[in-house]
Amino acid sequence: MIRLDAAAPGFADAFTALVEDRRESSTDVARDVAAIVADVRTRGAAAVRDLTLRLDRHDLDTTGWRVDPAECAAAYTALEPGLARALDLAATRIRAYHERQKPADTDYVDAAGVRLGARWRPVDAAGLYVPGGRAAYPSSLLMNAIPAKVAGVGRLAMVTPTPDGQINHLVLAAAHLAGIDEIWRIGGAQGIAALAYGAGDIAPVDVVTGPGNAWVAEAKRQLYGVVGIDMVAGPSEIVVVADALNDPEWTAADLLSQAEHDVTTQSILFTDDGAYADAVAAAVERQLDTLATGAVARIAWEANGAIVVVPTLAAAMPLVDRLAPEHLQLAVDEPQALFDRVRHAGSVFLGRHTPEAIGDYVAGPNHVLPTGRRARFASGLSVLDFMKRTSFLGLDETALAELGPATVALAEAEGLPAHARSVALRLRLNR
Repeated sequence: MIRLDAAAPGFADAFTALVEDRRESSTDVARDVAAIVADVRTRGAAAVRDLTLRLDRHDLDTTGWRVDPAECAAAYTALEPGLARALDLAATRIRAYHERQKPADTDYVDAAGVRLGARWRPVDAAGLYVPGGRAAYPSSLLMNAIPAKVAGVGRLAMVTPTPDGQINHLVLAAAHLAGIDEIWRIGGAQGIAALAYGAGDIAPVDVVTGPGNAWVAEAKRQLYGVVGIDMVAGPSEIVVVADALNDPEWTAADLLSQAEHDVTTQSILFTDDGAYADAVAAAVERQLDTLATGAVARIAWEANGAIVVVPTLAAAMPLVDRLAPEHLQLAVDEPQALFDRVRHAGSVFLGRHTPEAIGDYVAGPNHVLPTGRRARFASGLSVLDFMKRTSFLGLDETALAELGPATVALAEAEGLPAHARSVALRLRLNR
């Protein structure tokens, strides 16, 4: 963990190094993924079977390619009642939030008599990647599947790795609750490639979403254009802006809530009180010794963690914008004034009683968010990721007479005579 003081000499260079720290996939990952993608494209199901046998240690022809929907229903029925209620609450709130994102069609006639508008329609099929193995997240399944359902996607195909043929039953329960149509026991870059190109009985999809490891993220990057993707997600990150009125144990837990994800996670605290910074650092050390995920979290904290002491919390906000974090907590009594200064963040958590973890599960907004400073130009997963907009226009003879001459003039200026002629002939101009 590094400690920076905005008043210290050399702060600008040290903070720039923190901003520019890249914790993402190497050229080796890109090369390996390219080989996997090419293999799946060429050999289809045979490549997927071979890669699954080698990487996940089970034969799909023996364990089965697909999960039976009855198995998902049984997993949901078998849930402990409290856990079932929690999953139901999450699904209900996620659905309600995303229903408000559905765009409206437009259709109007302007002053020139031109009919203009746009029509929104869902994609036909979406592929969802759900991590498996150690990182099995039913919450991510709900966050990806429910917006697709709200958008009206007709077919949801899910891929998830099943190391040694085993699958997480909570993930199956969430799949039942979300209404997933197909579940395939494959993961990694080969799972993304199978969704993009099709493989055996797996039909290709139009959009692929969902988090995964470096190989999954790189496969999505390489296959963008063959399919649409939500984003190229990198390691998770959290920034907490907190004053000394916070309990340092709370803030330490907030920082570690992301550090436990992976050794590449970045957790950063901004505070205007040096003594509070010391207290949080000590609390982090205490909690690391008690966390079941402490080994991973400690590596992340020591390699990528930072505490930045600033003269005022308002002075922290331009620095936060430079980081454009995935998650931003504003742990103060009146967060709106700081929130008004935020330009770049994936999701913002307002006040002392809004830990980021609430957003990961039951609050409603999507937890699939841009990382690696991409919040400067990208947004979290939404209903719009599963829809596309088609514009339309219609002119009658009067409207064409109004707009046609300018079109002819511009087409001729650009050296495109066929464009000009297609309009001029209708206007009976001598072209």
